[in-house]
This record gives sequence, C-alpha cells and structure tokens, in this order.
Amino acid sequence: MSNMVEIRWHGRGGQGAKTASLLLADAAFSIGKYVQGFPEYGPERMGAPITAFNRISDERSSLHSNIYEPDYVVVVDPTLLSAVSVTSGLKKDGAVIINSNKDPEEFRPLLEGFEGKVYTIDAGVIAEQEIGRNIPNTPMLGAVVKISGVIPEDKFLEDMEQSLKDTFASKPHVIEGNMKAIKRSLQEVKGL
Repeated sequence: MSNMVEIRWHGRGGQGAKTASLLLADAAFSIGKYVQGFPEYGPERMGAPITAFNRISDERSSLHSNIYEPDYVVVVDPTLLSAVSVTSGLKKDGAVIINSNKDPEEFRPLLEGFEGKVYTIDAGVIAEQEIGRNIPNTPMLGAVVKISGVIPEDKFLEDMEQSLKDTFASKPHVIEGNMKAIKRSLQEVKGL
C-alpha cells in the first residue's frame, strides 16, 4: 500500500510509548483513516524496553504483524540507542525522532549508518514543565505528528483535547498540562 505510514516506537515501561501509539491510532481513526496501534512486550516491568507500533492508511490493511520496515522510528528513551538496534529495517528515506535536548546530528554515530533524517525533541523537559512529571509520551506524540504529517495538526489537537477530556474529566490540570506539552512539541522539534 503506497499510502500506508508505519511507525515503530521504542521506549521503556512506564514512559507511555504504548499509550502514545494508541492515542495516535485513535486520532487517525477519528479523521477516517484505517489504523492499527499495538505494543509488543512480554512480562516486562517498569523500566524494561518495550516496542509499540502504528499503521495508518487510507485503505484497509490485511497486514497483522509487527512492523519490520517502518517509515518512522520514535525513541522515547535515548539510552535505548546503545541497547536496541532502533534503525533496523528503517526505510532509507525514513526518519528517527529522539527524545533529547541534543542536536540531531550528535546521534548519527549511534544510528548504525542510517543516513536519513534525524530529529530531536526535549520531551522530558517539556513534560516536566507542562505536566509536572517526566512522562514524555504526549510531547513525543506531538513531534511524530509534526514530522510525519500523518494527521493535520489542527485535527490532531482537537482530537487530543477531546480524548484527554474523556479520560481525565475530573483532573482538568492534567488536560491543560498535556495540551500545553503537545502544542510546545509541535513548535520545538529540532531538525526540521
């Protein structure tokens, strides 16, 4: 399928990579896309490496497997760059999005010869400043939408606000903080 976008998330348990992949799937579904959002993990505990996936398309997909040749790789925890082959199978014209305050080019030596685009976003700091906790998933989600263009930003923001209201109706500060974090991440991605 030529219009399919595949995204692979690398994070650690408790950082919200699985939740972010599911939120992205919900947002894409709300604008009429066919979606898949699912994690891959076993009996891991908080802090153990996890992988999550998204498939987003204008057409129904009969694929129901992990993603081995993603268009985008999202690295929620940069310590995984030395522990996991995050660029394995990544398309040559794909992109890596890393949670870091560093310049994107500083990561080239850790990307096993990957020559495509590299982006960074300081999602941990954004989350701490806007949400009050270092849970980088919503800022990373904003960066993915900005870089991939898989969902129009205005529709994405509308859907995220509604999803957060549905989930955190009794905690308006959580809604406000996450929305601020997402909006900042759309503006602060390095490498564009």
